[in-house]
Amino acid sequence: MRKPLFTLALLLGLGSQSLSAAQADIVLTIPEVTSAQYYRPYVAVWVEDAQQQPVKLIALWRKEPDWLKDIRRFWRKIGRSDTALVDAMTGATRTPGQYRLSWDGTNDQGQALAPGAYTLYVEASREQGGRSLQKIDFQLKGQPQQHNAAAAEELGPLTLTLK
Repeated sequence: MRKPLFTLALLLGLGSQSLSAAQADIVLTIPEVTSAQYYRPYVAVWVEDAQQQPVKLIALWRKEPDWLKDIRRFWRKIGRSDTALVDAMTGATRTPGQYRLSWDGTNDQGQALAPGAYTLYVEASREQGGRSLQKIDFQLKGQPQQHNAAAAEELGPLTLTLK
């Protein structure tokens, strides 16, 4: 079976006074699962600041809204309180493979993020499957970095590369 290959690319604002664009790549993987009854996972991708407050919803892949609460951290942080944002960012669930999304380094209000500590979250939940939460802590500071998160039950390895 051929797997689709997309890559998650982020343009992050970096620097001290004025934020300049830098290239960041995130490779998100949905592993292939062999089971008699397979359902595509619901997946949420977002960034939180150092105070664990969500600053940007990057992607949300889902089918039925009733099952969003199964993406537990996402639901507590964003899903239950910002239905307009959830509706605006929702896309279809994806088949197994590697994916790439884009982000321009802004928050949900379109403002550039300041230098500092942030965390990238990728959370997945699958009907008759499991739940997985991956996170990568990173600094917006204008220096090249590479971060990895190990594979989890419903998510393959995750890589964040800031250039």
